[in-house]
Amino acid sequence: MLSVMSLAVSYGGIRALHDVSLHVEAGEIVTLIGCNGAGKSTTLRTISGLIRPVAGSVEFEGRDLTRVPPHEIVKLGLVQSPEGRGVFSNMSVLENLELGAFTRKDRAGIAADMARVFELFPRLKERLNQSAGTLSGGEQQMLAMGRALLAKPRLLLLDEPSLGLAPQVVQTIFSIIREINRTGTTILLVEQNAHMALKVAHRAYVLEVGRTVMEGPAAEMAKSEKVREAYLGG
Repeated sequence: MLSVMSLAVSYGGIRALHDVSLHVEAGEIVTLIGCNGAGKSTTLRTISGLIRPVAGSVEFEGRDLTRVPPHEIVKLGLVQSPEGRGVFSNMSVLENLELGAFTRKDRAGIAADMARVFELFPRLKERLNQSAGTLSGGEQQMLAMGRALLAKPRLLLLDEPSLGLAPQVVQTIFSIIREINRTGTTILLVEQNAHMALKVAHRAYVLEVGRTVMEGPAAEMAKSEKVREAYLGG
């Protein structure tokens, strides 16, 4: 479904990605793990078209995305829920969700997907007319994910969904990630919490200083001595 080959990205004169390659098959949850500054979020932003690579390629379902504008990438079914949530604070929960469906014209489909979001995140339905800025961190993360689902993704990019959340909320978010995948959405997950990421993922890649240095089944990666020492606290 997604193929990233030898991706290189620079910010000014600073090389953020040197050589990142990965692939995602339909139906999978694939996770990228690594330390802060390894290039995980930059990789997602490049896949989404928000950053242009200086070398390498991104293909989605066989189509080269390297020069495709971000809004057209969303229309193709590749949608990102950003790090830091990115909710529109002064707008209501409902207005934020409706923005997720901005590029769509299928009213019946939008209504069905809105109902699905409320099944996944009943808290959002309780707070429909509340300003997004007054929600808790966990509720804002639910809103960011719900908004992304309203864009009808076939491949959902999740950037640090557990960042700054209480442990109980993290458990809830990851159970919802499993459910989103179970009902047919492929997921590429960037996550600082390597324990949780490797529990839900089918496969994993390790990024170090802008390079993919390891890959394999998530269960095997969780047992790897190197991964345990570097990312799982031994």
